[in-house]
Amino acid sequence: MPNSTLSRRQFLKASLVAGATLLPGWPLNLMADTLRRISPNEKLNLGIIGVGGRGADNINGVSSENIVALCDVAQNNLARASSNFPDAKTYQDFRVMLDKEKSLDAVVVSTPDHVHAIAAITAMKHGKHVYCEKPLAHSIWEARKMSEAAAKYKVATQMGTQGHAFEGTRRAVEALRAGAIGEVREMHVWTDRPANWWPQGVDRPTDAAPVPPTLNWDLWLGPAPWRPYNPAYVPFKWRGFWDFGTGAIGDMGIHNTDTAYWGLNLDLPTTIEVKQSSQLFKETAPAWSIIELTFPARGHLPPVRMMWYDGDKLPPTELFLGEPAVKNGSLVIGSKGTLFTRDWHGGENENDMFLLLPRKNFEGYQPPPQTLPRPGEHHQEWIRACKDGSPTGSNFGYASRLTETMLLGNLALRAGGRIEWSARKMKATNCPQADQFIRPHFRKGWKL
Repeated sequence: MPNSTLSRRQFLKASLVAGATLLPGWPLNLMADTLRRISPNEKLNLGIIGVGGRGADNINGVSSENIVALCDVAQNNLARASSNFPDAKTYQDFRVMLDKEKSLDAVVVSTPDHVHAIAAITAMKHGKHVYCEKPLAHSIWEARKMSEAAAKYKVATQMGTQGHAFEGTRRAVEALRAGAIGEVREMHVWTDRPANWWPQGVDRPTDAAPVPPTLNWDLWLGPAPWRPYNPAYVPFKWRGFWDFGTGAIGDMGIHNTDTAYWGLNLDLPTTIEVKQSSQLFKETAPAWSIIELTFPARGHLPPVRMMWYDGDKLPPTELFLGEPAVKNGSLVIGSKGTLFTRDWHGGENENDMFLLLPRKNFEGYQPPPQTLPRPGEHHQEWIRACKDGSPTGSNFGYASRLTETMLLGNLALRAGGRIEWSARKMKATNCPQADQFIRPHFRKGWKL
C-alpha cells in the first residue's frame, strides 16, 4: 500500500493516538522526550504564524503566555502585532522562524487554509505543540497527515473550534448521548456563508494588479500553484477559491456540524451527493449548494442522513416546528424530538442555548448528569495540555475526521455530483475523476 494511503484501521488507530490526551489519567510522559517539561506556573514560549484576521483573535486567546516570535507575509500585519509585543522577533517565512527560534514550545497557525498543514506539520517535526485554525487542512490527504504527525510527535494539538468547549455544546452532546430525543437518523446543518462574506461562484480575475509593497506574494502563495497577485484574493477574499480555501462547508461546516457530529459519535460518511447548487466554476466553490452525506451505523446506533445547506439556503420550514430560522445552526431529528442549535455551536450561555423541540414536549426537562469535562476557554485548554498533557477536545485526531467529512462535500462538488467514499482506500470508488482533488500538488520548494 502506498505511504500516502491509510487503511481504515490505521486511520482510526492514528486518530486515537492523536487524540490520546482525551483519556483521563493519561500519563504525563505522553509527551516526547524532546519536548520541554513545563510546570503549570511557567509560561509557554509561543510563535504565532499568521497574525492578522483570526491570528489577531488567537493572539488574544494565548496572550497569557510569552509571545516570543511573530510571523506573517504582510508587513502591515506584523507591524500591528509587534506594537503589542515589541520584544518578539518578527519573520515572514515560518520555516525560517522554526529553524531559528529554538526556545519555542508551541505555535499557533492562523494562515489561509492552504498553508495549515505544511505550517503545522513543520512545527510538529520541530517538536512544537500546535494550535491550528479550522478547517484543519486544505485537503483530505493533508488532514490525515496532520493526525499522523500529532500521533508520531506526541504533541498537544487543538483545532480552532472554540464552540467545542462551550457549556451549551457539552450539554447538547450529553443530551444526545442520553437519548433525550430518541434514535437519530436525520440531521440538517446550514450556514449563510458565503453570501455577503466572500466571493464564490466566480471565475479567476484576468486583470493585472501590482503587488502591494507590504505583501510578500510568493510567501502568501506558499505551496499553492503560482498565479499573479490580484486584490480579489486578499485579504480574506481567498476563502472561496479552491487553490486557497475550502468554501463555506470548510469554513462554517466545521463549526456548525461539530455538536451533532460529536454527540452522535459519527465517523466518515460513505456516500456524498450534491443535490442542488448554483453554477459550478473551475476556480471557486459555488455561490450556494445543498449536499447530502450518509453516515453508516456505529454499533447499536443507526445510519444518519445529513443535509448540508450554504449560501443562505435553509432546511424546510416545517422542520423548525414553529421556531424562527437562524442564519447558522443545526437540527438533529430524533424519534422523540429535535435538538436545535441556534448558532454555530450548542450555546455559550443561557441566552443562546440549544432548544429541545417541540417545546411543549420538553417542559420540565432535566438534563442528564454531566459526563463530559468542562475545560474552560478553548485556548486555555490547549495551553494547559501543552504543560501537563491534560485533555484537549478538538485534538487533531478528532479534528481530522470532522475536517475530512466536510471536505468530502467539496470533493463531490468538484468531481461532479455523487461519490462513494472508501475511508480505507482514501478514494471515491465510483468516481476516478475525484482523485486529483484528494491530495494537493505542492509548488516547487514546498513539501511536507
